[in-house]
Amino acid sequence: MALITASGVSKEYRTEEVTVHALRELHFEIEPASFVSFVGPSGSGKTTLLNLLGCLDKPTAGTLSVAGTEVAALNRKESAAFRGKHLGFIFQDFNMISVLTVYENIEYPLIMVQNVAPRERRERIARMLAAVGMADQGGKYPHQISGGQKQRVAIARALVTNPALVLADEPTANLDSQTAYAVIGLMKKMRDEMGTTFIFSTHDTKIVGEAEVLFRLVDGRLAEKEVKGGTTHA
Repeated sequence: MALITASGVSKEYRTEEVTVHALRELHFEIEPASFVSFVGPSGSGKTTLLNLLGCLDKPTAGTLSVAGTEVAALNRKESAAFRGKHLGFIFQDFNMISVLTVYENIEYPLIMVQNVAPRERRERIARMLAAVGMADQGGKYPHQISGGQKQRVAIARALVTNPALVLADEPTANLDSQTAYAVIGLMKKMRDEMGTTFIFSTHDTKIVGEAEVLFRLVDGRLAEKEVKGGTTHA
């Protein structure tokens, strides 16, 4: 069963003077434990699509099912609960809270979103810190670690809630090439171990090269789907 199913998904933004067609009748499916990238030029609809998948916005038309739930039908409170249970997010600017330690940054969604008991929080955070190679860095603050380490913390924070899906918006944009490849490799390793689906919105050719499924967006339309071993035109 597909983790994500989009059928005729469109998104329009309207003002008094103009209607912007950000997405136009997208049809696609994404399987569990996939490593997927949406690519395209600026204005092609990548970020809009990530916002829909992340329950941060709703499609104007069509249906969008994520983890068995029709997300367009959720109200604001239901959307927040759904995000907390099923989704993780990784951003290009890391989005770490500067006054919290590495440990506390990873702990934050377990307290604020899922209300996990203290003992289980400690166990989960210890596993995540070890998994991303930061077991001895939990007491440091964001200004005391490198960009690559911050992104490792962001990965740990995204995965500590055991999400089915992680959405990553340009996660390697602020990293040098060597660090970017290390971070991509870490995300693939975590996907293999946890079965989490990763979906990227990116211009980064390093991620494009490592993606197992590639969707190309042009002017809000799905122009091409590329699977390692073959390409199909939408």
